[in-house]
Amino acid sequence: MSPTLFVLQLLNGLQLGVLLFLMAAGLTLVFGIMSFVNLAHGSMYMMGAFFAASLYNYTGSFILAAVLLVPAMIALGLAVEWIALRKLYQRDHLDQVLATFGLILFFNELARMIWGASPYYMEVPEFLTGAVNLFGIRYPKFRLLIIGSGLLVALGCYVLIHRTRIGMLIRAGASNRTMVGALGINIVLLNSMVFALGAVLAGMAGLLAGPIMSVQAGMGEPVLILTMVVIVIGGIGSIRGAFYAALIVGVVDTLGRTLLPSVLRTMFERSAADIAGPALASMMIYLLMAIVLAIKPQGLFPVHNT
Repeated sequence: MSPTLFVLQLLNGLQLGVLLFLMAAGLTLVFGIMSFVNLAHGSMYMMGAFFAASLYNYTGSFILAAVLLVPAMIALGLAVEWIALRKLYQRDHLDQVLATFGLILFFNELARMIWGASPYYMEVPEFLTGAVNLFGIRYPKFRLLIIGSGLLVALGCYVLIHRTRIGMLIRAGASNRTMVGALGINIVLLNSMVFALGAVLAGMAGLLAGPIMSVQAGMGEPVLILTMVVIVIGGIGSIRGAFYAALIVGVVDTLGRTLLPSVLRTMFERSAADIAGPALASMMIYLLMAIVLAIKPQGLFPVHNT
Protein backbone atom coordinates (compact mmCIF):
# COMPACT_ATOMS: atom_id res chain seq x y z
CA MET A 1 0.00 0.00 0.00
CA SER A 2 1.34 3.43 -0.94
CA PRO A 3 1.77 6.11 1.75
CA THR A 4 -0.87 8.28 0.06
CA LEU A 5 -3.46 5.52 0.12
CA PHE A 6 -2.60 4.76 3.74
CA VAL A 7 -3.17 8.39 4.77
CA LEU A 8 -6.44 8.50 2.84
CA GLN A 9 -7.70 5.37 4.55
CA LEU A 10 -6.56 6.73 7.91
CA LEU A 11 -8.63 9.87 7.30
CA ASN A 12 -11.58 7.69 6.26
CA GLY A 13 -11.16 5.79 9.52
CA LEU A 14 -11.22 9.04 11.47
CA GLN A 15 -14.35 10.07 9.60
CA LEU A 16 -16.07 6.79 10.50
CA GLY A 17 -14.88 7.17 14.07
CA VAL A 18 -16.39 10.64 14.29
CA LEU A 19 -19.77 9.37 13.08
CA LEU A 20 -19.60 6.57 15.63
CA PHE A 21 -18.79 9.11 18.35
CA LEU A 22 -21.87 11.17 17.50
CA MET A 23 -23.90 8.02 18.03
CA ALA A 24 -21.96 6.81 21.05
CA ALA A 25 -22.02 10.17 22.85
CA GLY A 26 -25.80 10.20 23.05
CA LEU A 27 -26.12 6.51 23.84
CA THR A 28 -23.44 6.54 26.53
CA LEU A 29 -25.23 9.41 28.24
CA VAL A 30 -28.45 7.40 28.31
CA PHE A 31 -26.61 4.27 29.48
CA GLY A 32 -24.41 5.95 32.03
CA ILE A 33 -26.73 8.59 33.43
CA MET A 34 -30.17 7.02 33.10
CA SER A 35 -29.05 3.35 33.33
CA PHE A 36 -31.44 2.70 30.47
CA VAL A 37 -30.81 0.13 27.72
CA ASN A 38 -32.01 1.97 24.62
CA LEU A 39 -31.81 -0.23 21.53
CA ALA A 40 -33.92 2.33 19.67
CA HIS A 41 -31.01 4.78 19.52
CA GLY A 42 -30.18 3.48 16.06
CA SER A 43 -33.72 4.37 15.02
CA MET A 44 -33.06 7.98 16.10
CA TYR A 45 -30.07 7.93 13.75
CA MET A 46 -32.23 6.56 10.93
CA MET A 47 -35.04 9.06 11.51
CA GLY A 48 -32.51 11.87 11.67
CA ALA A 49 -31.15 10.83 8.28
CA PHE A 50 -34.67 10.72 6.79
CA PHE A 51 -35.63 14.06 8.35
CA ALA A 52 -32.41 15.67 7.12
CA ALA A 53 -32.78 14.27 3.59
CA SER A 54 -36.41 15.41 3.39
CA LEU A 55 -35.61 18.89 4.71
CA TYR A 56 -32.64 19.25 2.39
CA ASN A 57 -34.56 18.07 -0.68
CA TYR A 58 -37.47 20.39 0.21
CA THR A 59 -35.51 23.53 1.11
CA GLY A 60 -32.47 23.02 -1.12
CA SER A 61 -30.26 24.27 1.72
CA PHE A 62 -28.02 21.93 3.70
CA ILE A 63 -27.45 24.52 6.42
CA LEU A 64 -31.17 25.21 6.84
CA ALA A 65 -31.83 21.47 6.96
CA ALA A 66 -29.24 21.12 9.74
CA VAL A 67 -30.80 23.99 11.71
CA LEU A 68 -34.34 22.62 11.36
CA LEU A 69 -33.20 19.11 12.22
CA VAL A 70 -32.31 20.09 15.80
CA PRO A 71 -35.85 21.01 16.97
CA ALA A 72 -37.26 18.09 14.97
CA MET A 73 -35.03 15.60 16.78
CA ILE A 74 -35.69 17.25 20.16
CA ALA A 75 -39.43 16.87 19.55
CA LEU A 76 -39.04 13.25 18.43
CA GLY A 77 -36.78 12.36 21.35
CA LEU A 78 -39.09 13.95 23.90
CA ALA A 79 -42.16 12.29 22.33
CA VAL A 80 -40.57 8.83 22.41
CA GLU A 81 -39.32 9.35 25.96
CA TRP A 82 -42.67 10.63 27.22
CA ILE A 83 -44.96 8.18 25.41
CA ALA A 84 -42.98 4.94 25.43
CA LEU A 85 -39.99 4.99 27.75
CA ARG A 86 -40.61 7.10 30.84
CA LYS A 87 -42.43 4.33 32.72
CA LEU A 88 -39.62 1.87 31.99
CA TYR A 89 -36.83 3.62 33.93
CA GLN A 90 -37.46 1.63 37.10
CA ARG A 91 -38.18 -1.61 35.27
CA ASP A 92 -35.79 -4.49 34.64
CA HIS A 93 -33.27 -4.13 31.79
CA LEU A 94 -34.95 -7.01 29.97
CA ASP A 95 -38.18 -5.00 29.83
CA GLN A 96 -36.24 -2.05 28.43
CA VAL A 97 -34.60 -4.23 25.78
CA LEU A 98 -37.94 -5.69 24.67
CA ALA A 99 -39.66 -2.29 24.58
CA THR A 100 -36.92 -0.53 22.63
CA PHE A 101 -36.60 -3.49 20.25
CA GLY A 102 -40.30 -3.01 19.57
CA LEU A 103 -39.55 0.65 18.80
CA ILE A 104 -36.97 -0.47 16.22
CA LEU A 105 -39.65 -2.46 14.40
CA PHE A 106 -42.10 0.43 14.70
CA PHE A 107 -39.74 3.05 13.26
CA ASN A 108 -38.56 0.77 10.46
CA GLU A 109 -42.14 0.19 9.33
CA LEU A 110 -42.96 3.88 9.77
CA ALA A 111 -40.01 4.81 7.55
CA ARG A 112 -41.15 2.35 4.88
CA MET A 113 -44.68 3.75 4.99
CA ILE A 114 -43.54 7.37 4.63
CA TRP A 115 -40.43 7.18 2.45
CA GLY A 116 -40.82 3.76 0.82
CA ALA A 117 -38.64 0.66 0.84
CA SER A 118 -36.16 1.98 -1.74
CA PRO A 119 -33.17 4.10 -0.67
CA TYR A 120 -33.98 7.80 -0.22
CA TYR A 121 -31.16 9.86 -1.67
CA MET A 122 -29.52 12.97 -0.28
CA GLU A 123 -26.92 14.67 -2.44
CA VAL A 124 -23.72 16.23 -1.16
CA PRO A 125 -24.29 20.02 -1.02
CA GLU A 126 -22.79 21.83 -4.00
CA PHE A 127 -20.52 24.04 -1.88
CA LEU A 128 -19.06 20.91 -0.27
CA THR A 129 -18.37 18.97 -3.46
CA GLY A 130 -14.83 18.53 -4.65
CA ALA A 131 -11.68 18.05 -2.63
CA VAL A 132 -9.08 20.07 -0.78
CA ASN A 133 -5.33 19.69 -0.89
CA LEU A 134 -3.90 18.39 2.39
CA PHE A 135 -0.10 18.45 2.05
CA GLY A 136 -0.28 17.02 -1.43
CA ILE A 137 -3.19 14.66 -0.73
CA ARG A 138 -6.63 15.51 -2.10
CA TYR A 139 -9.46 14.68 0.29
CA PRO A 140 -13.22 15.30 -0.14
CA LYS A 141 -14.51 18.49 1.50
CA PHE A 142 -17.62 16.82 2.89
CA ARG A 143 -15.65 14.12 4.69
CA LEU A 144 -13.46 16.82 6.22
CA LEU A 145 -16.65 18.55 7.37
CA ILE A 146 -17.69 15.32 9.12
CA ILE A 147 -14.34 15.11 10.93
CA GLY A 148 -14.43 18.77 11.93
CA SER A 149 -18.06 18.57 13.08
CA GLY A 150 -17.33 15.54 15.23
CA LEU A 151 -14.38 17.26 16.89
CA LEU A 152 -16.54 20.31 17.64
CA VAL A 153 -19.26 18.09 19.12
CA ALA A 154 -16.65 16.31 21.24
CA LEU A 155 -15.44 19.66 22.55
CA GLY A 156 -19.02 20.78 23.18
CA CYS A 157 -19.80 17.59 25.09
CA TYR A 158 -16.69 18.04 27.22
CA VAL A 159 -17.63 21.63 28.07
CA LEU A 160 -21.24 20.64 28.80
CA ILE A 161 -20.38 17.70 31.05
CA HIS A 162 -17.38 19.17 32.89
CA ARG A 163 -17.81 22.96 32.80
CA THR A 164 -21.53 23.67 33.27
CA ARG A 165 -24.06 23.30 36.05
CA ILE A 166 -26.20 21.02 33.89
CA GLY A 167 -23.17 18.81 33.35
CA MET A 168 -22.57 18.75 37.09
CA LEU A 169 -26.16 17.58 37.63
CA ILE A 170 -25.78 14.95 34.91
CA ARG A 171 -22.61 13.58 36.53
CA ALA A 172 -24.22 13.69 39.95
CA GLY A 173 -27.27 11.88 38.62
CA ALA A 174 -25.01 9.18 37.22
CA SER A 175 -23.43 8.68 40.65
CA ASN A 176 -26.52 8.86 42.87
CA ARG A 177 -29.90 9.66 41.32
CA THR A 178 -31.73 9.30 44.64
CA MET A 179 -29.56 11.89 46.39
CA VAL A 180 -29.86 14.34 43.49
CA GLY A 181 -33.64 13.98 43.60
CA ALA A 182 -33.61 14.52 47.36
CA LEU A 183 -31.77 17.82 46.84
CA GLY A 184 -34.70 19.16 44.84
CA ILE A 185 -33.50 18.45 41.29
CA ASN A 186 -36.22 17.40 38.86
CA ILE A 187 -34.86 13.99 37.82
CA VAL A 188 -37.70 13.46 35.33
CA LEU A 189 -36.82 16.69 33.53
CA LEU A 190 -33.11 15.85 33.65
CA ASN A 191 -33.76 12.44 32.09
CA SER A 192 -35.84 14.06 29.35
CA MET A 193 -33.07 16.56 28.59
CA VAL A 194 -30.46 13.80 28.38
CA PHE A 195 -32.66 11.69 26.11
CA ALA A 196 -33.40 14.68 23.85
CA LEU A 197 -29.68 15.49 23.65
CA GLY A 198 -28.95 11.91 22.66
CA ALA A 199 -31.61 12.08 19.94
CA VAL A 200 -30.10 15.31 18.57
CA LEU A 201 -26.60 13.81 18.42
CA ALA A 202 -27.94 10.69 16.67
CA GLY A 203 -29.87 12.89 14.24
CA MET A 204 -26.74 14.90 13.46
CA ALA A 205 -24.93 11.64 12.73
CA GLY A 206 -27.74 10.78 10.31
CA LEU A 207 -27.46 14.21 8.68
CA LEU A 208 -23.73 13.79 8.06
CA ALA A 209 -24.04 10.15 6.97
CA GLY A 210 -26.95 10.77 4.58
CA PRO A 211 -24.97 12.10 1.59
CA ILE A 212 -22.35 9.31 1.70
CA MET A 213 -24.57 6.37 2.69
CA SER A 214 -27.95 5.24 1.44
CA VAL A 215 -30.80 6.52 3.61
CA GLN A 216 -33.18 3.60 4.03
CA ALA A 217 -35.26 1.74 6.58
CA GLY A 218 -33.15 -0.46 8.83
CA MET A 219 -29.96 1.58 8.44
CA GLY A 220 -29.76 2.14 12.20
CA GLU A 221 -29.15 -1.44 13.32
CA PRO A 222 -25.63 -1.99 11.88
CA VAL A 223 -24.49 1.37 13.28
CA LEU A 224 -26.06 0.55 16.65
CA ILE A 225 -23.95 -2.62 16.92
CA LEU A 226 -20.74 -0.70 16.26
CA THR A 227 -21.86 1.96 18.73
CA MET A 228 -22.35 -0.67 21.43
CA VAL A 229 -18.81 -1.91 20.77
CA VAL A 230 -17.50 1.64 21.11
CA ILE A 231 -19.26 2.16 24.44
CA VAL A 232 -17.98 -1.13 25.86
CA ILE A 233 -14.40 -0.42 24.78
CA GLY A 234 -14.44 3.17 26.02
CA GLY A 235 -16.28 2.56 29.27
CA ILE A 236 -20.00 2.82 29.89
CA GLY A 237 -20.98 6.39 30.78
CA SER A 238 -17.64 7.92 29.74
CA ILE A 239 -17.80 10.61 27.03
CA ARG A 240 -14.01 10.70 26.83
CA GLY A 241 -13.95 6.92 26.49
CA ALA A 242 -16.60 7.05 23.76
CA PHE A 243 -14.51 9.58 21.81
CA TYR A 244 -11.23 7.68 21.91
CA ALA A 245 -12.87 4.29 21.41
CA ALA A 246 -14.86 5.57 18.41
CA LEU A 247 -11.68 6.78 16.74
CA ILE A 248 -9.91 3.49 17.49
CA VAL A 249 -12.79 1.39 16.14
CA GLY A 250 -13.15 3.57 13.05
CA VAL A 251 -9.46 3.39 12.18
CA VAL A 252 -9.15 -0.34 12.93
CA ASP A 253 -12.23 -1.18 10.87
CA THR A 254 -11.26 0.98 7.88
CA LEU A 255 -7.58 0.05 7.75
CA GLY A 256 -8.46 -3.60 8.34
CA ARG A 257 -10.80 -3.64 5.34
CA THR A 258 -8.07 -2.07 3.21
CA LEU A 259 -4.94 -3.86 4.43
CA LEU A 260 -6.17 -7.40 5.09
CA PRO A 261 -7.24 -8.19 1.49
CA SER A 262 -3.82 -7.00 0.27
CA VAL A 263 -2.04 -9.19 2.80
CA LEU A 264 -4.23 -12.21 2.10
CA ARG A 265 -3.64 -11.89 -1.67
CA THR A 266 -0.01 -12.79 -1.06
CA MET A 267 -1.11 -16.09 0.51
CA PHE A 268 -4.37 -17.03 -1.27
CA GLU A 269 -6.13 -16.54 -4.57
CA ARG A 270 -7.40 -13.03 -5.22
CA SER A 271 -11.09 -13.97 -5.14
CA ALA A 272 -10.73 -15.82 -1.83
CA ALA A 273 -8.69 -12.98 -0.33
CA ASP A 274 -11.28 -10.38 -1.38
CA ILE A 275 -14.00 -12.38 0.34
CA ALA A 276 -12.09 -13.29 3.49
CA GLY A 277 -10.43 -9.89 3.99
CA PRO A 278 -13.54 -7.79 4.79
CA ALA A 279 -14.97 -10.60 6.92
CA LEU A 280 -11.80 -10.84 9.01
CA ALA A 281 -11.67 -7.04 9.22
CA SER A 282 -15.17 -7.01 10.67
CA MET A 283 -14.07 -9.53 13.28
CA MET A 284 -11.11 -7.39 14.32
CA ILE A 285 -13.17 -4.83 16.24
CA TYR A 286 -14.88 -7.60 18.22
CA LEU A 287 -11.52 -9.20 18.90
CA LEU A 288 -10.31 -5.78 20.06
CA MET A 289 -13.33 -5.53 22.37
CA ALA A 290 -12.61 -8.98 23.81
CA ILE A 291 -8.97 -8.05 24.48
CA VAL A 292 -9.96 -4.78 26.17
CA LEU A 293 -12.53 -6.55 28.35
CA ALA A 294 -10.00 -9.21 29.32
CA ILE A 295 -7.48 -6.55 30.41
CA LYS A 296 -9.81 -3.80 31.64
CA PRO A 297 -13.36 -5.13 32.20
CA GLN A 298 -14.71 -1.61 32.82
CA GLY A 299 -13.33 -0.25 29.56
CA LEU A 300 -10.36 1.94 28.70
CA PHE A 301 -11.71 5.07 30.40
CA PRO A 302 -14.22 3.99 33.05
CA VAL A 303 -16.23 6.55 35.00
CA HIS A 304 -14.98 6.85 38.57
CA ASN A 305 -17.84 7.69 40.90
CA THR A 306 -16.72 9.55 43.98
